[in-house]
Amino acid sequence: MSDAQLQYQSGFGNEFASEAIVGVLPQGQNSPQRVAHGLYAEQLSGTAFTAPRHANRRSWLYRIRPAAVHQPFEPLAHAHFHNHFDEAPATPNQLRWDPWPLPTQPTDFIDGLLTVAGNGSAAEQAGLGIHVYAANRSMQGRYFYNADGELLIVPQLGRLLIATELGRLEVKPLEIAVIPRGVRFRVELLDGEARGFVGENFGALLRLPELGPIGSNSLANARDFLTPHAAYEDLEGEFELVAKFQGGLWRAAIGHSPLDVVAWHGNYAPYKYDLGHFNTIGSISYDHPDPSIFTVLTSPSDTPGTANMDFVIFPPRWLVAEHTFRPPWFHRNVASEYLGLIQGAYDAKAGGFVPGGASLHNCMSGHGPDAASFDRASAADTSKPDHLVDTMAFMFETRRVIRPTRQALDAPQLQHDYYQCWQGIAKHFKRDHA
Repeated sequence: MSDAQLQYQSGFGNEFASEAIVGVLPQGQNSPQRVAHGLYAEQLSGTAFTAPRHANRRSWLYRIRPAAVHQPFEPLAHAHFHNHFDEAPATPNQLRWDPWPLPTQPTDFIDGLLTVAGNGSAAEQAGLGIHVYAANRSMQGRYFYNADGELLIVPQLGRLLIATELGRLEVKPLEIAVIPRGVRFRVELLDGEARGFVGENFGALLRLPELGPIGSNSLANARDFLTPHAAYEDLEGEFELVAKFQGGLWRAAIGHSPLDVVAWHGNYAPYKYDLGHFNTIGSISYDHPDPSIFTVLTSPSDTPGTANMDFVIFPPRWLVAEHTFRPPWFHRNVASEYLGLIQGAYDAKAGGFVPGGASLHNCMSGHGPDAASFDRASAADTSKPDHLVDTMAFMFETRRVIRPTRQALDAPQLQHDYYQCWQGIAKHFKRDHA
């Protein structure tokens, strides 16, 4: 799908209007007595009705059948996708995983989801879930929505076509997609196989971070976020509607495609973003800056300046700071960090961290460059710039401890020797050394 078939998001709060058939959108009122072409008017609310105007999110949908038309839901067992964050004690140990393997049996996006870690819950309306997906088949005859939170999808391998109620988004590695809470969708695999990461946000809706003294530009610019044009399916048959509700999955039989919205208007919609558009800033004098300057999207908490969840990237960039240590320094943080690699290498790790892999450093757990990276950076000639290319890492950062699931701790992908990467760091201290 070309960007010509999308429209600029242009901010998180602006109104949009899109119709697949000209003349469907009503004029002057949202729910007229009779909608054009015999459609039904339905409002989808992503925030409380009385949320302040700048934060209020809702869209009006004009659809073939209301969303209420389906059979009763019943529980659906899923072996790997859940919100059980209390299965094992939270650990202060640094953790790292190899990439999850691609499936050998037919597996679609929903069946291929596996929960790695998380905190909070949908019931609390705070926290996040961290999942990976690995699939080799498009969703066939089934649709999904998440009543627990919005989904931030980070492809690492393979393009996805995400068909939603409000239109279609094609998302490839080095792009992201956000599917709002409650929006129904289906995922098609355009390259036969796909793998990536999913952040499930239980808290305040993701938005652009404030720029403060940076000014009006840089980081992610609002105009680069794209929402889909209306596109509908008028299909009848035997389909399955899967819902995630309060941490568990439910299924209902449905006799038609729920992606039957012919037109919509509002400010609550799926969107995509090309990470290559991120306008990176950094130090041009000395010291590695805090990773907050790499924030693409944030879910704020009730504490100013402290996020329920941040989505941060480490893209290609120039390093020019002189007489200083350029990579991320050793640090301990009140926040907890889940770091994933999309492509290339990460500048603070010399080995063991490969595309599709991830690490977890919890609150106050010491971490930073491994021994080889430290030695290399310490000996670097900082009178010359260093151009980082063909790299992209991301981070889900949160104010709460990230609790790994039992299945993630028991997985063969867990690197039990990860701690060894710091054991070769030498002692250089000499009391009489100037």
